[in-house]
Amino acid sequence: MTDEVKTSVSEKQSGLQEAALQAIERLTAFAVARGLIEEADIDYSRNLLLERFGFDEPFAGEADAAVLDSPQPALDVLIDYGYEIGLIPENTDTYRDLLDAKIMGMLMARPSEVARSFRVKAAEGGVEAATDWFYRLSIDSNYIRMDRVNKNVYWKQPTPYGEMEITINLSKPEKSPEEIAMAKLLPPPVYPKCQLCRENVGYAGRLNHPARQNLRIIPLDMNGEPWFFQYSPYVYYNEHCIVFHHDHVPMKLTRDTLKRLLSFTDSFPHYFIGSNADLPIVGGSILTHDHFQGGRHTFAIQKAEKEQVFTHPSYPGVQAAVVRWPMSVVRFTSADPQQLLEAGDALYEAWKQYSDPSVDVLAFTETDGERVPHNTVTPIVRRGLDGSYEMDLVLRNNRTSEQHPEGIFHPHREMHHLKKENIGLIEVMGLAILPGRLKEELDAIANILSGDTDLANAATQDGHPLHKHAAWIDELMGRYGRNVDKAEAVSLLQNEVGLKFSTILEHAGVFKRDEEGQEAFRRFLASLGYLPA
Repeated sequence: MTDEVKTSVSEKQSGLQEAALQAIERLTAFAVARGLIEEADIDYSRNLLLERFGFDEPFAGEADAAVLDSPQPALDVLIDYGYEIGLIPENTDTYRDLLDAKIMGMLMARPSEVARSFRVKAAEGGVEAATDWFYRLSIDSNYIRMDRVNKNVYWKQPTPYGEMEITINLSKPEKSPEEIAMAKLLPPPVYPKCQLCRENVGYAGRLNHPARQNLRIIPLDMNGEPWFFQYSPYVYYNEHCIVFHHDHVPMKLTRDTLKRLLSFTDSFPHYFIGSNADLPIVGGSILTHDHFQGGRHTFAIQKAEKEQVFTHPSYPGVQAAVVRWPMSVVRFTSADPQQLLEAGDALYEAWKQYSDPSVDVLAFTETDGERVPHNTVTPIVRRGLDGSYEMDLVLRNNRTSEQHPEGIFHPHREMHHLKKENIGLIEVMGLAILPGRLKEELDAIANILSGDTDLANAATQDGHPLHKHAAWIDELMGRYGRNVDKAEAVSLLQNEVGLKFSTILEHAGVFKRDEEGQEAFRRFLASLGYLPA
C-alpha cells in the first residue's frame, strides 16, 4: 500500500470516528431533551456508548447544538461506523436493527422507572396524559419506527359501508434471502417463547428474533390478573397498543375475555380494545400468547349505522343492533357493563353452538372422529362520549370446503392476487393491511393502463411478478382502455383496490348482505329471544 493510499485510508477512518463521536453527543442530547434519560444520566449514558464503539474519550470539539427531531440520523451514522469496525457482520436491515435497539437501550431509563413514571403521570394528570407520554417515549426511543411507518401507502376509500382505510404495509423491513436461509439453520426459539412475551424487554435479539433493548412495558391489573401494556413497533393506526398476558398462555375467548375488555375501558376510557378470534383462519397471526389490540382511533366500523335494533327481556338495560357492515356484527350498547357482559357472553356461547346449513354455517364438523369447532367471534369494546359501553361481536366461522379450501368465510381465491392472509381484528374494523409487494405491482399495472404494451404482454407469462394479476389486468383494460393518464391510472387503481377490500370483508361475513343472508341473521337473533324494537 502506497503512502498516499495509507494517508487516504487514515483520513477516512479519522473522519468516520469524528462523525461517530459527534453522533454520540447528539444522541445523548436528544435523549435528555426528550426525557429518555435525566440530566444526571448524561455522563453514564455517554460512557456506555463510548465503550460500545471502542472510544476512550468523547468528542473534543463543539457538537451541533441543535436538538434532533428524531434519533435516526445520528443512529445511522453510528450504525455505519459500527459496521466499519465489525460490530455487525453485514450491513443489512436485520443486523442494523439489532444494533439500533442496543444503542437506544443505553439511552433509556430502566423498565421499573418507566412504569413508575407512567403511574405518577396517570395519578397527577389522568390516564390520557400518561398514554400521551408513553406513546411519545416509544417513538423517541425508536421502538416505534416512525421513519418506516411513514413510508406506508395510505388512502381513505368510499365504500357502500362508509369510508374505509387502505394501507400498503412497507414498514416492516424484508429479510434478504441469505438471512432467511441463515435463520432457518438456527434452532427453534426457546427464549423468549414468542414476540409478545414479557421476557422480550431488554432482549438483544438474533437473526430470527428482533432486538428489544428499547422496549418498555407497563404492568396492568385486569380483573385481578397480571397483564402488560405496550405499543406496537409498527403502528397501523394512532396509538396502536398491545395488551398481553403476563404468561405465555394461548389465546382463548371466554366470558373472562369479554370481562377483561370491559375492564380495560374502565382504566383507559379514551381507547378502544379488541381481540382477534381464537381459531385458525379467522384468528390473528399469534394465537400462542393471549393478547388484545387497542388504541386511540375511530374506525369505519364504529361509524357504521344501526340497521335494525333489538331488545331482550333478560337484559332490559341493553340495546342490541345489527349494523350496516360487510361482516356480521351485533352491537350491544349499555350504561351497565355487567348487563352488557351478560348479554354479550350469552350470544357468544349460543353462537359457538349455532348452525344454519342453508347459509353454510356449521358450528362443528368431525375429523377422524374428533368434533372440530368452527364458530367464534371477534370482540371489540369502546366507550361512548356519554360514558356508555359499546361492544361489537363480529360473528366468525373458519370452516373450509372443496370450493374454498382456504376458508368459506375468508378472502376467496379471486382476491388472493391482492390479499390471501387472515382477516384479523384491524381489518374487521375497516382498515386494510395489504402486502408491501402491491406498491410496485400497482405502479406497474398503472403503466400498463397508460400504454406499456411490452409490460402488458410480459404480465401474461407465468412466473412474471404481475402474472397473478393477469385476469384483473384484462378486466381493467376492458373497462378503462390502455391510454389512461398515469396519475389517473394510479387513482383509479386505488379505488379498485379499496372496493375489492370491501368485497373481501363481504366474503368474511357469515350472514351475507343479500336478503337470504340477512333473514338468516334475524333467525339467529330470534333463536336467542331477541325482539325487534
